[in-house]
Amino acid sequence: MRKFLSILLVLALSFSLVACASNTANVATDAPEVVETKVIKVSTKFVDDEQTAISLKKVVSAINERSNGSLELQLFTGGILPIGKDGMEQVVQGSDWILVDGVNFLGDYVPDYNAVTGPFLYKSFDEYLAMTKTDLVKNLNDQAAELGIKVLSLDWVFGFRSMMTNTPINSPEDMKGLNVRVPTSQLYTYTLEAMGANPVSMPYPDTYAAIQQGVIDGVEGSIMTYYGTKQYENVKEYSLTNHLLGVSAVSISTKVWDSLTEEQKTIIMEEFDKGMQDNLQETIKLEEEYAVLLKEVGVNFNEVDSDAFLKAAAPVFGKFDKWTPGIYDEIIKELDIIKKNLK
Repeated sequence: MRKFLSILLVLALSFSLVACASNTANVATDAPEVVETKVIKVSTKFVDDEQTAISLKKVVSAINERSNGSLELQLFTGGILPIGKDGMEQVVQGSDWILVDGVNFLGDYVPDYNAVTGPFLYKSFDEYLAMTKTDLVKNLNDQAAELGIKVLSLDWVFGFRSMMTNTPINSPEDMKGLNVRVPTSQLYTYTLEAMGANPVSMPYPDTYAAIQQGVIDGVEGSIMTYYGTKQYENVKEYSLTNHLLGVSAVSISTKVWDSLTEEQKTIIMEEFDKGMQDNLQETIKLEEEYAVLLKEVGVNFNEVDSDAFLKAAAPVFGKFDKWTPGIYDEIIKELDIIKKNLK
């Protein structure tokens, strides 16, 4: 009898241990999974009041929410963190970094980007947006990837760039002797030289004080930039040269991109595309509104001799030894096709 009771006791203890182990396994399985957060800084020159910055805030917020904690994008506006050449260097070096800045800074690594965004090429946003979808541009994106740059977008337009000065401009003759701020880019430097000005490279956030101090006579940029950065407080003449299209690229390191999950990549791509569309629609609407507001604060809008400026800027396309021979002709062929399709 005692032997029988001992056997029952052993069996009961065994069942108890199995049950405990089962409960422990269930607790472990049911415990919430710890998600490691990937922090990525987003750096841009645009100040908080500018439409590009406003659209970027929506993008960052949407990505962080959709990723359920696996991504934390942190937006830094107004050039607080490195932008331009320095910002692109962060991307190339593999930092956890997204740069939203001029396509021309991609041109420092793949020179033909500068050809695609060359002076006086486009008459509308649609022409440029169609160009970014061509095989010609897709090939440039592939070249950038080989150098460590994943191009997420080339489509964040903020308007055609024109001249903001204190003297009205009609022809290249009117620009002689004017010191005009340009980004640190050969394309902008050569373009402004060809148009007659003395280009002065400096970060855009420094331009407001530079005009007041007489270091420069003006800047070139879009209506959006003119109003958003309050340059109308310094200069009152806006001359519609429309010499270059103001557009930003969104770039991230291929090293960082490849470290992300497919879901994270999808979220980032989808939200930056939505942001681009939001930025485009608002830009089109706000250009008209800002033109009215600028006139109300005393800004004069001046038409220019477009043919004279086009002729003056033609030599720019011959100044870049690193551009692929014949790239200009390829671009023009693509543009002819695009214009026919848009009719």
